[in-house]
Formats: sequence, structure tokens, C-alpha cells
Amino acid sequence: MRLLARELDAVLFDLDGTLVDSAPDLVAAMQRLCRELGQADPDADGVRAVVSKGGRAMLRRGLPGLDDARYDALLPRFLDLYAADIAQLSRPFDGVEALIAAIESRGARWGVVTNKPGWLARPLLQQLGWSQRSAALVSGDCLPLKKPDPAPILHACELAGIAPGRCIYVGDDLRDIQAGRAAGMFTVAAAWGYLDGEDPQDWAADWVAESAEDLRSALELSPA
Repeated sequence: MRLLARELDAVLFDLDGTLVDSAPDLVAAMQRLCRELGQADPDADGVRAVVSKGGRAMLRRGLPGLDDARYDALLPRFLDLYAADIAQLSRPFDGVEALIAAIESRGARWGVVTNKPGWLARPLLQQLGWSQRSAALVSGDCLPLKKPDPAPILHACELAGIAPGRCIYVGDDLRDIQAGRAAGMFTVAAAWGYLDGEDPQDWAADWVAESAEDLRSALELSPA
């Protein structure tokens, strides 16, 4: 399937579950937290499945049965444990490096719009060698609003100097697709991400990509 008959200026991506398989480091942090609390190790697959839904969702899955106030209290410690080893096990998903290189070779730009806070997103991109390559990074604490509001995506367009209508947004959660559509972009659901049993076909994305390589091919991008 060829997605673009028009010129493509940029591709914006969600981070966790779309560009990066960060679940191994997040699961490891949850394991350390559970041990600190004297609890059994969490269900690793269960925690992995909700990575894209944020820290509180991971806490609820890893430490079920607590009240919201307790989850709020535990969140800073969980994130500190994660930050201490933020890129020990995290890796780009298969085909992502080739996709990014192909975008760059075409002369287009790419960037990241994530609900992950900047103090975690920035070092992760740095460790992956992407900080100087991305045209924009908009994290969850950059603006008062987060996805599914379109404001962060539109802000990324401003930073990168691109028009939303000439950009694609790619993400592995319903709120990614909602935000991209509200911003007036062509949206792609990343079916290789952390879906937690959801069917991305139900998200009303313009297209569902099974892999990063499928997306590269559909965008008519030659390998770099």
C-alpha cells in the first residue's frame, strides 16, 4: 500500500512502543520496586502490555489492588529506578533505524511527540544517538496539555518548521491516533507496539502498519 501521492516533509513518532522497545528497562524497574516493597515480582508481560499508557498504568498492573493515592506516592520512586538504568536494555524496534535513515536520506525530517516527561525522554534519545538527529522533541511536560490533545503535535510542527498537513504521525496507542487526527495529519497505527489486547484497526487511523519496514515501504522510502 502506497500512502503518499504528495510530498512528505516530516514523520512524527510516539516514543515508547513505537520507536523504542523500552519495556525491558521499565519491567526491570518495576521488579526492583516490588522487591523494595517486599512484594512478589510483577507479571512482566502484563506490565509490558501497558507501557504506552504511562507510569500509573504500569504500577496498577505490577502492584494491583492499591488505591490511587498509593500509586501516586509510588510513582516518583518507580520513575527514579527507571531513570537510573534508562537505556540498559531498551532498543529500537526492528526496522526503526532503517526507517529513520530513509527519512533523512529523502531530505525529510522526523521528530518525537511523547507523553513521557522530558527528564526521561531526553536521556533516552541521547543514549540511542538520536538527540542531534531529531528535528523536534515534545515531551509530556512541555505544555499544559498532553495527547490525545493535538497541542503537543502542533507544537512539534512549529519547532520543526513543518505544516501539519504535510506530516504523518505514528503511534501505538489510541490517544496517538486521536491527537494526530485532531492535528490534521495522516495517522499510522503502529501494530508492533504495546497494544494490551486492543485492535488498532478500531482506532480509525488512516493506516495500520504491521512493522517499521512496512511503513518505510508504504512511504516509498528507499533504504539508506
